[in-house]
Amino acid sequence: MNLTEMRALLAAEDIRLTRSLGQNFLHDGNQLRRIVALAGIQSGDKVLEIGPGLGPLTEHLLATGAQVLAIEKDARLVPLLRRRIGGTNALTIVEADALRWLENPNDEEGKPRDWTDWHVVSNLPYSVGSPILVELAHSLRPPRTVTVTLQSEVVDRIRAKAGTAEFGVLTLLLARVFTIGSSFRIPATCFFPAPDVGSACVRLERRAEPLVSGLAAATYIRIVKSAFSQRRKQLRKVLRFNWPEAALADAWNTLALGPEVRPEVVTPEHFALLAERLSRLSAP
Repeated sequence: MNLTEMRALLAAEDIRLTRSLGQNFLHDGNQLRRIVALAGIQSGDKVLEIGPGLGPLTEHLLATGAQVLAIEKDARLVPLLRRRIGGTNALTIVEADALRWLENPNDEEGKPRDWTDWHVVSNLPYSVGSPILVELAHSLRPPRTVTVTLQSEVVDRIRAKAGTAEFGVLTLLLARVFTIGSSFRIPATCFFPAPDVGSACVRLERRAEPLVSGLAAATYIRIVKSAFSQRRKQLRKVLRFNWPEAALADAWNTLALGPEVRPEVVTPEHFALLAERLSRLSAP
């Protein structure tokens, strides 16, 4: 589907795209092919696509021989999507708010959602892109890979290294579960309507084992969120509100952390080690 076809279809259906839903549809065939290539989708793969819109990326995913589950929130677009490309057993279309849908840990049959063998490939609505990624990272069985288009500044935060201005909560919450692969920028002219922000596509790959799991994972998340609520303060001083000073002193000595270290210079691996030690304690 090229830009002319996209404009004509929306006009024929008298549909105006809404900024509140983050509807900036990617129409450039070269960029769509780059996304699918970066995702490495093969025939028979199971793919979750969030926000398919009119289905240009969906078409490219189906062309690989993949099985696609597409979650679309806009009720106006769902019948169009079904008419255009719904006549195949390889595509399942669900009308739902993807973030709320993912927040439910169980599927429609009441079974825990298992994304272990799935790939996520999406041009995510920018307004909810970060929460959707965090929800996927927090799931009990996260997907094998995630290849998504987001605001370029969000991709910069995902890819950030400790000690940089972009490094923060999003970096760390995703780093617990995923390693970060390649990325590329996408010009605004490749979207309709053209967004006012930069865009980029990035690939995440699930770690063989998360940095921490179980109770330590919950502690890791708590530490990260607490630390970056006051990122300019010394990390140890921030954590004193939740853990005894003696426990923090022991952890700092064991991990050889500087007494004045601030959150933005602590690596995901060190946050994980800190979480492992502090998870053995019950916060007061």
